[in-house]
Amino acid sequence: MNRRLLQFLQAENITQSQFADVLGVARGSISHILSGRNKPGYDFMESLLLHYPQLNLDWLLTGKGKMYKDPEREILLPEEDSPLFGQEAELAAQKPGISHIIVFYTDNSFQEFHPAQ
Repeated sequence: MNRRLLQFLQAENITQSQFADVLGVARGSISHILSGRNKPGYDFMESLLLHYPQLNLDWLLTGKGKMYKDPEREILLPEEDSPLFGQEAELAAQKPGISHIIVFYTDNSFQEFHPAQ
């Protein structure tokens, strides 16, 4: 289910943080669900269906059927048994790169670092 939830976030073009904010759940809980560490609870599922009524629950839970209840909303995504599915999921799970780091010191000074890309 966590891979299908990741596909849904990609289809909706929203980040994990945005998704957590919409559902009213902790951002860390979304990360734990997507990584497979935790399984979503009843409150999570209820909020998900309340905020995204177009999502097909059968697809989310079992992988059967289409992602959306409305066939016009359907987008083309690789099937779970497709060799591209794992690659796409891995690419989507990659964390964005660090552009710069700012360190604040107790004397109110700071230092900015720009790691090599």
